[in-house]
Amino acid sequence: MARRECMSDGIRNELTARILDGRLQPGARLVELAIASEFETSQAPVREALRELEAHGLVESQPYRGTRVREITNREMAEAYQVRAILEQHAGEQAAARFEGNVADLDDLVRRLRTAAAAGDVEAYSDLNVQFHRCILERSGNQTLLKMWETLGFGIRIRVNVVRQSVDLPRRADEHDPIVDALRAGDGPKAGRLLREHVESFIPAWQTADASVPQTS
Repeated sequence: MARRECMSDGIRNELTARILDGRLQPGARLVELAIASEFETSQAPVREALRELEAHGLVESQPYRGTRVREITNREMAEAYQVRAILEQHAGEQAAARFEGNVADLDDLVRRLRTAAAAGDVEAYSDLNVQFHRCILERSGNQTLLKMWETLGFGIRIRVNVVRQSVDLPRRADEHDPIVDALRAGDGPKAGRLLREHVESFIPAWQTADASVPQTS
């Protein structure tokens, strides 16, 4: 079972990367048998990977049409980030006291974010960014918040945002410092406000209602 889950994770991550960088365009069919053959595995882990991608909104399955890559619109991303801003504000408010001033893990993640930003390593930056925000959600102690964040696929959406907005990585990495400082000081209201402002700052670029997100070349 563990081996199958590991294979499923690898397939999911690779398909996600192909969707985000445009190798798999909206409407492209994802055939279980072909993917299983490519990854030299059975169809079971492929099916699990596709199920997760569908849950995160990257693909859609329809009777008699199979599974295809979904088109993610600007409006969808804007609406999702409005929800994310609220969730992370509450997480920051609740997590501040629970860190008890020990934010070494966040300090390390910010340091690594800066390194990835300086190198222009979008993939590494995206992964570290997800880890940073998930860490705060987890430390909030609010399992409902974390479950909502995970269910709405923000681990994936953060990667979509970084890749398709051509984010200024060094500037965005620096924005994490005051968030960490507020959490270090145990200032929940400030940490929550900064998290919300950070997330909301991405929304205007997505607010071209119903327009398709351009694919990167």
